[in-house]
Amino acid sequence: MTDRRFSLLLVNALTLSRVPLVLLFVIGAVVDSFSPAPTWRAAAAFISLVLSALTDLFDGVLARRLNVSTRFGALADPLTDKVFYLASLPTLLFLIARHDGWHTHSVVMLTFAILFLLRDQWVSFLRSIGSEYGADVRANWSGKLRTAIGFPVICGVYLFVVYQPFWLPLWFIYTAEAIVIGLNTISIYIYSRQYMPYLRQSLK
Repeated sequence: MTDRRFSLLLVNALTLSRVPLVLLFVIGAVVDSFSPAPTWRAAAAFISLVLSALTDLFDGVLARRLNVSTRFGALADPLTDKVFYLASLPTLLFLIARHDGWHTHSVVMLTFAILFLLRDQWVSFLRSIGSEYGADVRANWSGKLRTAIGFPVICGVYLFVVYQPFWLPLWFIYTAEAIVIGLNTISIYIYSRQYMPYLRQSLK
């Protein structure tokens, strides 16, 4: 096996590992919510979530460092990001809703989940239109920034829900969630503006 082929396999495996890792988080978090003992179960779910989030950082760094950026990687990365959101956000909403008196936070997380998932569907639609006209469908800076901040915030929300540490107050969680929702809205605008010429062509 050539060095380039091995590097490609390594980068792609790292990207695709985001999916099983976040699914392990879902299983561990849900099981722990019904049976919170042993204590290591929540920690294992948290570690799976963090590792899933970290793959987004390291696959891109490795791809650039090893010079193995491919079209497959450019498309697989946002796909696995979508799976991360699709799995983690409803799980967090489920866990928050199980806490008595957390009605406001449930509404915030519901808003968070709906806006994020709607944005992903909209961007996928725009990319499919753009690909018909030879557009560059790679993620732009707004999508990368949303992911770079959104993934840690999701990890932090789970940490708060399970452990409620004194150094991570609820107001901080609300602020972080509001920032990411704002970035999500900016990303919708940026992608819409970028792909508007192709959308107009498709309407003719």
